[in-house]
Amino acid sequence: MIKYYTRALITILLAVIAFGANAQSNTTSTTSSPYSTFGLGTYTPSLLPQNLAMGGIGAAVNNVSGYNNINPLNPASYGMINYTTIDAGLYATIDNLSQTGANGANMSATNANFRLSHVAFGIPVNHHSALSFGLLPYSELGYNYKQVQSKGFGTGSSVDTNAVNYIYNGTGGLSKAYLGYGYHIGKHLLVGANVSYIFGNLAQYTETEIPTLYGTLDSKVENTNSVGGVNYDYGIQYSFDFADATGNINKHLVFGYSASANTSISTTAGYVVSQYTYDSSGNQNLAADSLINRTGTKSSIRLPQINHFGVSFQDDGHFLVGADYTMGNWSSLTIDGTNAGLQNSKTINVGGSFTPNINALRNYWARTDYRLGFIYEDTYINVNNTDIKKTAVTFGLGLPLPNGLATFDKINFSAEIGREGTLNNGLVKENYVNIHLGFTLNDKWFQRFKFQ
Repeated sequence: MIKYYTRALITILLAVIAFGANAQSNTTSTTSSPYSTFGLGTYTPSLLPQNLAMGGIGAAVNNVSGYNNINPLNPASYGMINYTTIDAGLYATIDNLSQTGANGANMSATNANFRLSHVAFGIPVNHHSALSFGLLPYSELGYNYKQVQSKGFGTGSSVDTNAVNYIYNGTGGLSKAYLGYGYHIGKHLLVGANVSYIFGNLAQYTETEIPTLYGTLDSKVENTNSVGGVNYDYGIQYSFDFADATGNINKHLVFGYSASANTSISTTAGYVVSQYTYDSSGNQNLAADSLINRTGTKSSIRLPQINHFGVSFQDDGHFLVGADYTMGNWSSLTIDGTNAGLQNSKTINVGGSFTPNINALRNYWARTDYRLGFIYEDTYINVNNTDIKKTAVTFGLGLPLPNGLATFDKINFSAEIGREGTLNNGLVKENYVNIHLGFTLNDKWFQRFKFQ
């Protein structure tokens, strides 16, 4: 009984911390990528660490290595949840940004961020269906960089006479609170759907300064959006089951499809253009005046349709391999009635998990899941007539914890090492490492005991 309440207390604390962390991420930067300036920030797929370690596959994934797995990317997978399942986790990223300067010299900067990332619950309703709900990141906005132009044209350094500094920065992000239901129809078909509320704040600033020209009023343009609205996910999975020589069904070929609908969500926009000066100590004074001040404007954001297609093959308790293909119709994204100027994205995810011997009693590492994957993405960004592409390798571990008769606890670690962008055409190349750490609990919380 003490062990049960201790586990429940830890779970509740993780949930509260993760909910608080996601709420805070709406106002503070959790990324440092200059490419997050486009659209709604850097889009984050609805995946937990165990799927991320396998290259981000999820359209055709439900149970993994005999453990109940919450997979919001395809809500049909909830139909396979037969234990109360809770997952909460941490996230850290290290970004190294590099660019070739006007004089041919290489410039670079390194940033690191850390936060609590997600919390998700899965609760069986009956033997054929389950509910899931939780809070996940949807997008992340965070950048800060400066461009210097001499006398308003050409390229120069900050000490050029009348050099103009253009300073760009953005902060914020969107979160996704969801409630989903998955149902098992017959032996092979799973269907499901999520209703999500996407919310958060996005703020982008552009400053124009002429630091060497005395008496000049510098200017700042502020674009803000306070977002909140309903979105929908839906999915389907179909499995073909195969038996071994003894007649036990332990191999499964699964095909899956899921999508996020292109709904409209509300936003309250602000647009402020102000002028300011610096004091003798180099500190920015309060705005001298506001040339334009439009706040509280009601508008909408039209989200893109995102389609996921997947296939996986699993030998229960031994291995799983799979692949996903994702198409994002980001060219249809509109903000305040204006097309965001993005292109459609295409992503290929390949990966799998291997467990040497899930029944080993004395060899802990034989019961550990070893995961590996690969990601290739044609992103929705095109800058200077150059398509921005992303490639990454993922890997991770599923570390089982000591458990009782009806509990299965696991720590899931994943790492993604990747590159986005290029040094060509004056662009920025981003080398990054994303690290996820999740705690998964499978337990029978809602069961009726029989006494004889």
